[in-house]
Amino acid sequence: MCGRRSILGLALASTFAFAGLAVAPASPAAAESVRVGIVGGEDEDVWKVVAEQAAKSGLTIKTVVFNDYTQPNEALERGDVEANAFQHKPYLDNQIKTRGYHIVPVGFTAVWPIGLYSHRHHSVAELPKGAIIGVPNDPSNEGRALIVLQSVGLIKLRDGSGILATTADVVANPKDVKIKELDAGVVGRSIDDLDAAVVNTDWALKSGLKPDTDRIAQEPLADNPYRNFIAVKAGHENDAWVKSLVAAYQNDAVKDALAKTYHGTGVPAW
Repeated sequence: MCGRRSILGLALASTFAFAGLAVAPASPAAAESVRVGIVGGEDEDVWKVVAEQAAKSGLTIKTVVFNDYTQPNEALERGDVEANAFQHKPYLDNQIKTRGYHIVPVGFTAVWPIGLYSHRHHSVAELPKGAIIGVPNDPSNEGRALIVLQSVGLIKLRDGSGILATTADVVANPKDVKIKELDAGVVGRSIDDLDAAVVNTDWALKSGLKPDTDRIAQEPLADNPYRNFIAVKAGHENDAWVKSLVAAYQNDAVKDALAKTYHGTGVPAW
């Protein structure tokens, strides 16, 4: 999340759907086209399968691909897309608080458990005193990363700091680890300059990190608050096309696509 060109200049429409949007909501059986903002990468392959499923109910999906996390919500708020699918609730809550967006979740997609990765050390126990650990610097993911570090005993956070904890909430640090805040898209690529790094799974894959060999800790899946979802502008959550869009994602074909694309690191959240 850094200096930007215009949203429309960075957005690339996928080639597997048709352009255009119906002026008024149509029934699921009627021909209709919606633009869905996603972040580029492996998820594009999953959304090809979602588009195939949507076509069965008469809904054409046109994906609009962005290169970072800040643009899809801005595009949705402005009406450049009708939906997006890339974020979890803590991230959206922070975006609404800081930017005043009118965006609501309408259906869960998948969850990518965040992990602690290292090329230098094979376990948390091997991390030396004064180890340098990278974490994402956006508010929701930094808090998430710090909770992972707390769960493995590297730090202790102030009671009540919650999922938006910052380094100012660290009240105990027995190994005197140095926490280095980096852009979410950079932290994984900086792994060789760090003792370890907490990296979102999608960025870990893009950075060439291997969960089976490089990941030394991971947040639990049970009751995970970071499930991703499809989101739309408030007031459209009950539109017929929204129900069709959610159903196009929440099915066995997309489960198979997630397994094939993410090899178990991204799992269904519905």
